[in-house]
Amino acid sequence: MAEPGEPLEDLVARALAEDVGTGDVTSESTVPAAARARARIVQKQPGVVSGLAVVAETMRQCGVDDVDNLVVEGRWREEVPADVLLATGSARSLLVAERTALNFLGHLSGVATLTARFVEAVAGTGARILDTRKTTPGLRRLEKAAVAAGGGRNHRMGLYDAILIKENHIALAGSLAKAVHGARTSYPDLAIEVEVRNLDETAYALGTGADLLLLDNMDTETLRGAVKLRDENSGAGKGPSLEASGGVSMETVRAIAETGVDFISIGALTHSAPTLDFSLLLEPAT
Repeated sequence: MAEPGEPLEDLVARALAEDVGTGDVTSESTVPAAARARARIVQKQPGVVSGLAVVAETMRQCGVDDVDNLVVEGRWREEVPADVLLATGSARSLLVAERTALNFLGHLSGVATLTARFVEAVAGTGARILDTRKTTPGLRRLEKAAVAAGGGRNHRMGLYDAILIKENHIALAGSLAKAVHGARTSYPDLAIEVEVRNLDETAYALGTGADLLLLDNMDTETLRGAVKLRDENSGAGKGPSLEASGGVSMETVRAIAETGVDFISIGALTHSAPTLDFSLLLEPAT
């Protein structure tokens, strides 16, 4: 199935239109039209850089094609300040691109950095960190790419590429068994995940043939019980994967991972990541 989503060029164009409007009146009135400049984008906080392609596209649409990346995305950088990108071109064009480029870069690098912190927090447990659909409208593909850059794993991209049966689906279908049967019949090639809220629902869901169980807002004792139920009812196989979700923080994620779940999904990766601090510094160029 084709993956929907706005092309990067269109997304950047909309962002620039929002910021630039009819023109950068400050630069047009203070900077000579023929002036050229060199720009350095400087990372000012430790973390993981993500979003350099969006910066380059922003620069390109503003008329700056001489752009060089100085770092590889997806690697933690502790030593700051440090240059991450160089660009040369019209001084006015660089000033027009500045804020939109830094907005994208700071947000996406913030997502990657928060993800990396969570990944490090569960290191050695076997649990993988997942994102969710709690993303900024229009930025989902970029934010999920940032999660991947930070070492996390992408959950479903949208409603179209995976099946997740929740409470409301079950109520409207008539039962969990009917919901799973309908999903399996309609989309036999897609994995089916079922949301459960307690051990009784977990035990029932294990008998439906679901591929994954979403353990919603369970405390660590209940999570351990769900893992035990899965393992006891899996026979020679591994049984469905288990995903813990709800109430996950940096303080709780390690304990959740140590219960034996396979995945931990965290909406905060995309909806609450602090922006990573960058600056764009200009100097005249001949």
